[in-house]
Amino acid sequence: MTVLIAGAGIGGLTAALSLHAAGIDAVVVESAREIRPLGLGINLLPHAVRELTELGLGDALAAIGVATAENVYCDRFGNEMFAEPRGLAAGHHWPQYSVHRGELQLLLLAAVRERLGAGAVRAGTRLVGFEEAGTTVRARLLDRATGAVEETRAGALIGADGLHSAVRARLHPDGGPLLWSGIRMWRGVTEAEPFRTGRSMVIVSEADVQLVAYPIGRNRINWVCQVRVSEPRPLAEEAGWNRTGRLADVLPYYEDWAFGPYDVPGLLAGSGEILEYPMADRDPLPAWGRGRVTLLGDAAHPMYPVGANGASQAIVDAGVLARELAEAAEVPTGLARYEHTRRDATTAVVLANRDMHRAEGHTARDLARITDTYRQATYGTR
Repeated sequence: MTVLIAGAGIGGLTAALSLHAAGIDAVVVESAREIRPLGLGINLLPHAVRELTELGLGDALAAIGVATAENVYCDRFGNEMFAEPRGLAAGHHWPQYSVHRGELQLLLLAAVRERLGAGAVRAGTRLVGFEEAGTTVRARLLDRATGAVEETRAGALIGADGLHSAVRARLHPDGGPLLWSGIRMWRGVTEAEPFRTGRSMVIVSEADVQLVAYPIGRNRINWVCQVRVSEPRPLAEEAGWNRTGRLADVLPYYEDWAFGPYDVPGLLAGSGEILEYPMADRDPLPAWGRGRVTLLGDAAHPMYPVGANGASQAIVDAGVLARELAEAAEVPTGLARYEHTRRDATTAVVLANRDMHRAEGHTARDLARITDTYRQATYGTR
């Protein structure tokens, strides 16, 4: 059996590696013509690091990531409210890593091509249609360079094609719109010395404004500004996503903020690029897939990018998917078991993320408590 995976992001590439480790062939198709190290910083929680370590990537991950030791909660003047240990310091068997998303993606891509072959990832190839045909899925693939459409067959199709998933749209044409929390986010990376231990994540909250900053290696600080600018409401698909942001739009909210060695305006101004996007998710689906087709990662359970769980949940999805397919007598049974295992767990995370930003007046300790509620649940996946 060959599994066709739509999407060469973190979830799709990890799925290919996990399937290969379980003795199942996989091919990944990616619409982008070139897979480049795009994006900024992300966090991987210990349960995701475990999956990657078991795939033999522990040393490579340690080489590109920073093992987060603590979350430090401060006010906007840098006065520390309290700190909480993370990763190994919190007693877990695996670290929590802060890492550049693009560098992690390239690490996974290199591993897939080394283990599965150079042709295992086909860039510039877009999935444009599919249907089940007996014991296979018949998929139509568009070559973006030539415009040619070819048909291929696979034992299963996994939609790991992100927030605007084409696989999800076909499976769930009435799946509902993106739902905006009312929070706009600006993100950047600035060269600066790390805060405190060098492995500290800083969370600064005041009213409707929050800043999160953490090191991602090579004297780079990833920062995220979150500002509530609206009441929650549906978000049009065509709304700006991951667009270039302007310093002038975000700076007024942080003009007199400082923590540790940083004046926050200087930290924001030091980024070579600023990205802006709305904090949005979708209502959880009552079912992800059917038959020989299912979803994974953001295609299945888009969630607010808080709590370090988006990429982590996609990685755990990949491991569970491979194990269930390897153990099942039939593909539909394996995919159904995968969904049964993962859907409730990820729904809980989606809803907990909403809870974190729905209520007015959360203190930093409240935010930590809410985060831990779902983080503790997801640690128990394996």
